[in-house]
Amino acid sequence: MKQSDFLKVVLPFKDKVFRLAKRLLVSTEEAEDATQELYFKLWKNKQKLSEYKNVEAFAMTMTKNYCFDRLKSKQASNLTLIHSNYKEKDTSLDKKVEHNDSVEKVHRLIEDLPEQQKIIIQLRDIEQYSFDEIAKMVDMKPTAIRVALSRARKTIREALIKQHNYGVS
Repeated sequence: MKQSDFLKVVLPFKDKVFRLAKRLLVSTEEAEDATQELYFKLWKNKQKLSEYKNVEAFAMTMTKNYCFDRLKSKQASNLTLIHSNYKEKDTSLDKKVEHNDSVEKVHRLIEDLPEQQKIIIQLRDIEQYSFDEIAKMVDMKPTAIRVALSRARKTIREALIKQHNYGVS
């Protein structure tokens, strides 16, 4: 496989790999390192890529596993998530502050979800993968993914309603 062919295969999902890594790891720097490590591994094994039906799903699975390994390592004992990928122009300051506050609340609620639900909500609601694609990545049945996603969304919805009704942050 030539470099140009490799890039045509793997570059379209680079941003998705980065966003998943950022969701699971500490910071932009950690996510960039994870993305770079994944692409290095893919390049090293570029001759085997044609064996996979869905290279993107394979890459996302590799990213998830790499991030979990990083989180389990001793180096990662002090990692926390910092997530801020929302940017908007031409909005009043109070609307921006209100929106950023809401986005931050949702991100905190996602962080409090069980690990499996956190990954599923990231892959489905943010990355827009199909249930079948997610099933391959996380090694679960699509029906189990639907149940986990439903529970995750319900947990987030109930927490937001509770916060809104009581004014609690």
